[in-house]
Amino acid sequence: MARPTSPTSPTCPCGLPRPYGECCGRYHSGGAAAPTAEALMRSRYTAFARGDAAYLLRTWHPDTRPPAIEFDPALTWAGLEILDATDGSAFHQSGTVTFRARYKDGGRAGALHERSQFLRLGGAWVYVDGDFIE
Repeated sequence: MARPTSPTSPTCPCGLPRPYGECCGRYHSGGAAAPTAEALMRSRYTAFARGDAAYLLRTWHPDTRPPAIEFDPALTWAGLEILDATDGSAFHQSGTVTFRARYKDGGRAGALHERSQFLRLGGAWVYVDGDFIE
């Protein structure tokens, strides 16, 4: 996992051109719930980038949620690209989001490419699991 990014960053790490507090920050604080699977994916990426383990665990399906999350201090997240989203709107009970997340690990660049599965649980979107894509 990654170490936190600067809390004073002017735009949200998720890639949308909005300040963190008006974007993913409102989901992290509990002020709002992510309305779509893609919004949840973006907010979870931002939680990884900022080191917010509590949010990640809270938005993870209880059947697949790990007991804890440890962040790797050598890993920093460098950008998110949403490649595809299927279903996952207010009219769906499930959805998938395919993304590429860039990172630096000890100064070396890399990318995580995954197709993530999401479900609505108690009216809220949660992350279930994902398949890595090479």
